[in-house]
This record gives sequence, structure tokens and C-alpha cells, in this order.
Amino acid sequence: MDKYFYKCFDCRKEYSKKEIEDNFIYLCPACGLIQKNQPLRGVLLIQYDYNAIKEKHTAGELFDLQPGKFWLYDYLWPLETVKGKLKRIEDASLNLVTLSSNCYLELSSKGERFYILDDSRNPTLSFKDRASSLVVLKAMQMGIKQIAAASTGNAGSSLAGICARLGLKSIIFVPKNIPESKRIQIQSFGAEVVIVDGDYDLAFDTCLEISKKNNWYNRNTAYNPLTIEGKKSSAYDIFISTRGKMPDIIFVPVGDGVIIAGLYKGLWELKELGWIKKIPRLIAVQAAGSDAIARYCRNQKFKYKPAGSIADSICAGAPRNLYMAYNAVVKSGGSAITVNDDEIIDAQKNCARKYGILIEPSSAASYAGYKKFCKSNETSGGKSLLLFTGNGLKDTSSLLKWNKEIKPFSCGAVNKKFAVK
Repeated sequence: MDKYFYKCFDCRKEYSKKEIEDNFIYLCPACGLIQKNQPLRGVLLIQYDYNAIKEKHTAGELFDLQPGKFWLYDYLWPLETVKGKLKRIEDASLNLVTLSSNCYLELSSKGERFYILDDSRNPTLSFKDRASSLVVLKAMQMGIKQIAAASTGNAGSSLAGICARLGLKSIIFVPKNIPESKRIQIQSFGAEVVIVDGDYDLAFDTCLEISKKNNWYNRNTAYNPLTIEGKKSSAYDIFISTRGKMPDIIFVPVGDGVIIAGLYKGLWELKELGWIKKIPRLIAVQAAGSDAIARYCRNQKFKYKPAGSIADSICAGAPRNLYMAYNAVVKSGGSAITVNDDEIIDAQKNCARKYGILIEPSSAASYAGYKKFCKSNETSGGKSLLLFTGNGLKDTSSLLKWNKEIKPFSCGAVNKKFAVK
């Protein structure tokens, strides 16, 4: 009997591992639907026998583990294992995809205290390594040698870097406005980069079309169920790091909706297993210029609108996992808010200068959202955690907006400037 199966988020139909994986099916065979500039329908979730897991395992077992090594609790992952070791993958390779083990931090300044899950120190410096690690390990077990993906930058560099480490080929489709520092990172890992003459939504659709024609394995966010499953590891790393003393509120930067959906999936599992009593409130933070999920949370209607923001990593006019993201907000008792580009840049600057952590604009959005909540006193009495999802060096153009140009000094001018008075 398989230890997991697939279940459609929309129609709730269930499918065996063999039916989905042997036929390289991504969306629900009954209701799955891909439409241009529209959220996906029929997104699949991976489910386990949680009652059986409860009988065999306890929460305390996880507290003995190091965060970042998700395969060590193999009963909660769709990987083939023998005595805790992954089949058909050399042990030496496993260390190459270990996520940051010191990602949970407490920050405080002038009476302000909050916690962060800092994924800016992952192997390729972003949260996307959580999904890419699982996708690539699964691909290796399935005998797959090349993987394609659409990306605004982080998912592409993540897949490219991890594929390079484990000997697979990656083909990455990116929008023409991708930050130069992200494009060069993807190229440096040896990926084949395809720049489409349009935005991320066009890159996503183009990647699906070309992948299908060439029979490539596809990592596109939400489309591949493993992207959601991989990102649930964030919930378990929080659980392990806090020894079960979970935050009350979690601020999540949201674009396509997969990070918040994956986080919720992990939190839901922890509650289903009886290892936590309640799910923290999830606050979806969106850039004002890319606010489709926030709009949907207000009126439950989706209307496509091109997106634009300095926070390119959360810039998506058609969030492919909109419905699951909305579900995560509602079921957790959370909400969705927006922050503008000025607030994002200010948050990036403050985080660097107050806490010594350099994050990219999408990560800064979660800090900006947190500050907005603090002003309205909505975090009063609660333990807040922020997701920092990407390193600041991934997009240096944003740093130029708040750092002044420094002009060279002659030797004489330097001596005069620092003359002892």
C-alpha cells in the first residue's frame, strides 16, 4: 500500500501515486484547467495516512532533528526510502540540498520583538530551495534528467543551482524584466535561460507549452504538486526550532500563492497529527502593484490585471495558486494586506540598518506588512513571525534606490576629511 496519494483541491477526487506519477500528470484529471492569465484549477495536494502516522510517531521525535533535513522524517514526504535513506540517491548528495539549519531567529530593537524564518541563507539564498530540493530529489528517483520551470528569478536560480549540484539539466523561462543579478545567477549555474518578450505570466504559459511539446519534467509553481509539498517544510522547521511553541501570527510575502499554501499545508498536517493545538493566523502580504490575492480576499472575484512592483519575486498578475492561498488565509483566520513600493524599500533599508540582515524587496514586504499591523495594534499580545524569503544581493537595483553614490576622494581630501581635530 502506498504511503501517500493525491487529492484534488477543487473537486476532492483522489488518485493513487501510480496513476499520477507514472503518467506524469500534474493537475486533476477530472477538473484540471489551464487558461491564459488565470489561476489554475484542479491543483493536486499530497495526502498521507495521518492516523497511522500518529500511532507510530510522536512530536518529540522531530525535536531531535536538525531543521533543513526534511527527508529524515520520511513518513511525511513523497520520496522512496529504506530505513530513512533515500533510494537511488548517494548519501553524499544529500548534504548538497540541506536547507539552512539556523533559520529561526529572534530580532529586537527599541521594544520591538519578533521572530523570522530566514531563508536568505539557503543553498541558493531563497525560500524556493524548499520546493526545488524536493522536486529534484523526486526527479532523480523517477530517472528524470532535465527539468523546466518559469520564474521571476528565485525559483529559476534555485532549480538551476540544485540541478547543477546533483547532475541534472535545467531550462528556465524568465520575463524580459528579470533583475540582471537574478538572470546572471541562473546562467552561472549552467541552466539554459529562455527570456520571453513579456511578463512572468507569459513565461509561465510558454514554459508549459514548450515543456509539453518536448516531454520535459515541469517544476512550474502550483502546477507541479511537489512545489506546494516542498514548501510545507517551512512549517516543520518552525515547529522543530520552537519545540512546538508556535507563533500566533505569520507574515508571508505572497505572489503566486504557493508559499502561503505550502506553509498552511504543513501547519494543517501538524494540527491533524495533534502536534499543535491551533494554526497560526497567516497574513498574506502583497505588493500594491501585484495585489490579485488581496483583491480576491475582499470580494472573491478574480479579474486579471498586469502586475508591476519593485518586489519582482511576488509580482504575478495571475496567481496560479490563488484559490489555495485564499483558503490558507481564511482557514487560519488571517487576512491579506498590501504595501506599496516605498514602504517595501523603507522596510528593506530598516531591516539592513537595524538588524544587519540584507533581504530582497519581496522579503521586505513581509516586514513592511508587519510594521503596518503594529501601527494598527493588530499584533498586540501575539508572537509574530516573518518569512524572509530571499537575500538582498539577488536584486541589487533596489539597493541603489536608498544608498547614495560614493565619489572617490584624492589622498589629500581623504587626509583632510579624517584629520584629527
